[in-house]
Amino acid sequence: MSDVEDADFGRLMRTLLRDSHRVGPDGLPALIDAAARSMDLLGAEIFLADVQQTRLIPLPPPAPTRAPDGREPGLPVEGTLAGWAYRTGSPRLTTGSEPGVWLPLAHGVERLGVLRLAARALDPAALEQCEALASLTGQFLASVSGFSDTILRGTRIRPMSLQGELAWAFMPPRTIGSREATSSAALEPAYRIGGDAFDHTLTADTLHLTVIDAMGHDLASGLCAAVALAGCRSTRRDGGNLADITAAVDEALGTWLPGRLLTAVFADLDLVSGVLTWVNRGHPAPLVIRHQHVVPDALQRPAQLPLGIGRRDTPHTPSVIHRAQLERGDRILIHTDGVTDARSPAGELFGEERLIDTVVRATAAGEAAPEALRRLIRDILDHQHGRLTDDATILLAEWHP
Repeated sequence: MSDVEDADFGRLMRTLLRDSHRVGPDGLPALIDAAARSMDLLGAEIFLADVQQTRLIPLPPPAPTRAPDGREPGLPVEGTLAGWAYRTGSPRLTTGSEPGVWLPLAHGVERLGVLRLAARALDPAALEQCEALASLTGQFLASVSGFSDTILRGTRIRPMSLQGELAWAFMPPRTIGSREATSSAALEPAYRIGGDAFDHTLTADTLHLTVIDAMGHDLASGLCAAVALAGCRSTRRDGGNLADITAAVDEALGTWLPGRLLTAVFADLDLVSGVLTWVNRGHPAPLVIRHQHVVPDALQRPAQLPLGIGRRDTPHTPSVIHRAQLERGDRILIHTDGVTDARSPAGELFGEERLIDTVVRATAAGEAAPEALRRLIRDILDHQHGRLTDDATILLAEWHP
């Protein structure tokens, strides 16, 4: 296939943008397929990554999501060309009986899935046009995913628990980034989250990071984490600093959820200077990875008591704000104790050493943070034979000005 003339391709993209405003989420696959055929391609298929990033599910998703024999839908992320495109963020050409290309779908740096374009042949100019179609498809998916049950069903291969539904509704995309910094998070058990949560956000000069571990593994734990995230966001958006955030969260817990407590790390990274400031309320200390090695005790500071311990009528314990200077390329790893305390059936802890080794090996192999965390979560699940006894949350941020 030769590429469509530039003028024709421009008109096609303008038409696609216009029509995207007139179709609902369920009409998106047909819209993209029609656009592909207008480009002299043989068709297009959208595949979304499931919540655990183990399967790529076709859109619209099959019903029921599991075959009668128990097989999971879609394609595995491991061991397939589609999965290779998803894991690496690069196109993958195919030949033989099904010629075409697998293209990654993303919104910013957040991975969404893959786009399959069938074609008789592709020259470099045509491939560039295919990548433009994939970029637009990713933007369309992101714009409708917040209010489309069809899109959300396409990211699930089993039922979501009530507390899981609550948790994911409050959390941001797993990966955000800019030219100066990237932050990526992973959380298991994805379908039955207890009290873990994460948050990250970017401004022009700051990357904010939050990791929370609320006591317990029930709906009340999820509510506790949701209240903490809301308290953090409302205070942050009102111009409050890290000390203000911890005071607001502590007060909210004492007022609305007395008797519930949580550990947390709240941190701000100055994107210009590389200064990291953070507070640690009863949480495992963050780690710094530099040149494929963990910097010993770089962020090891005495942790204060968890939030929620005090009563409504007792004064809040002020948080101690810590500071450290990062170097270009440093990665900050924040995790909950469900990661290092994960036990195998024989009773062996996953441990901090294994955690560090896994992340460092992924870093040395040049893997991006989202893929490094996806593999790390798989290692934790394999260590426990797929049966987590506690939530495991990991956030990995990198400063790369």
